[in-house]
Amino acid sequence: MSTGEILQRILSGDRRAIARAMTWVENEQPGAIELLEALYPHTGRAWRIGLTGPPGAGKSTLVAALTGALRSRGLRVGILAVDPTSPFTGGALLGDRIRMEPHFLDEGVFIRSLATRGRQGGLTARTEELADVLDAAGFDLVLIETVGVGQSELDVRQAADSVAVVLVPGSGDTVQAMKAGLMEIADLFILNKADHPEIDALERALKTALQLRPPARWTPPLLRTVATGGEGIEAVLEALNRHRAFLEAEGLWEEGRRRRLLHRVERYIAAEWERRFWTPERRARLEALLAEAAHRRGESPYRLARRILEEPSPRAEPPLPEDQPEKRR
Repeated sequence: MSTGEILQRILSGDRRAIARAMTWVENEQPGAIELLEALYPHTGRAWRIGLTGPPGAGKSTLVAALTGALRSRGLRVGILAVDPTSPFTGGALLGDRIRMEPHFLDEGVFIRSLATRGRQGGLTARTEELADVLDAAGFDLVLIETVGVGQSELDVRQAADSVAVVLVPGSGDTVQAMKAGLMEIADLFILNKADHPEIDALERALKTALQLRPPARWTPPLLRTVATGGEGIEAVLEALNRHRAFLEAEGLWEEGRRRRLLHRVERYIAAEWERRFWTPERRARLEALLAEAAHRRGESPYRLARRILEEPSPRAEPPLPEDQPEKRR
C-alpha cells in the first residue's frame, strides 16, 4: 500500500489503516517519516490529555470511565496506553487493555497498547507521532496513559495539552511522587479510590505540598473519584474543560503546542545527528581507541569522546576504475 493510499484511508477513519500506520511508525519502518509528513497538515485538532501517576493508582480504570463519559457526549476517543515491556516478548504486557474491555467494540474508540521497550520517561519513543495518527484520523481527544511513573518519568508533559496526575491514599508510592516532579507537571490532581479511609489525609498532604509551589495563574484542582463506580468522573471532565478554557483565554494553548513542536524538532535533530555521526568507520575508530585505553589505563571517557569529535570525518576511499585494478594495493 502506497503512502497516498494509506493516508486517505487514515483520513477517512479506516481502523485497519490506522493500526498499520502505527506499526510502521512504532517500528520505524521505511516510509514512516514520509507518512508522518503527509499526515501532519491534518493534525492539530485533537485535545491531548495525559494521565500519569504511580503504579496501582487506577489510571486504566479511570481512562475507561472517562472514555465512557466522553462517548456519551458523542466524542471520538483515541487511547494510547503505555505498558511496561514484557521481558519475554519485548511487547506490552497489555494490562491496560484488560481494564478497557468495555470499549473494544466501540467504533468511536481506538485503543493502542504500547511497550516502553526499555525507554525511561513514562512514554515510548514514538508516542507523540502515534497521537498524530489518531489526530489526523479525526479523533476528538487522545488520552495518553503513561506507565506507572517515578521521579523522572515526566515525558507526558511534552506530549499533552493537559496533564492529570492520579494518586491514591495509603500508598508509599504517593509520598514518593509528591517529592518528585509530578507535583510540578499536574494541571489537575485526581484522588482516586476516594472511598479509602485515608483519603482526607492524602488531600491535606497535597494541599500542603501545593502551597510550596511558585505562584501561578492556574491552581490545579483536587478531585476525588472512585473510578470503578464512575464516581467523580463528571467533575473531572468539567475541570479539564475549565483548564482548556484557561489555556485558550491566556494564549497558552498555542504557546504550549509551539513548545512541543520545538521539542520534537530538537529530538529529531538529535536522533538524526547521532545516526549520521556514528558511521561504521567511527565505530571502528572508537573500538580501536578503547583497546588502546585498556592497555594504558587512566584515559577518561571525556578525553576519548573529544578525540572522536575532533578527528576529521572518515571518508571512504573513492572507487577506482575497473581498468586499474593494480592501484588497489
